[in-house]
Amino acid sequence: MKKSIPNSSFSISKIYCALFGHDYVTSKQVTHHIKEYTCSHCGEQATTNSRGRLEVMTPKLKEINDALASVHAKKIARNKGKISLQTAS
Repeated sequence: MKKSIPNSSFSISKIYCALFGHDYVTSKQVTHHIKEYTCSHCGEQATTNSRGRLEVMTPKLKEINDALASVHAKKIARNKGKISLQTAS
């Protein structure tokens, strides 16, 4: 006879989120209009999609957000360099 192992994914916080919904807080700002969110109760991650709606975070979306963040950071750094050169002349 096999012994049953209790499901380790059971938690009160997941039940709370199932009943009342997630309480997302911003965990990372990827660009000015794309952010990553984390539920303060259960830890589920979400991000905004192309239409501005929240979408559950997948490994593919995480990779896309990381690439967008690096491109956005380079663009901001390049624009800061141009602005300081324009004001100096």
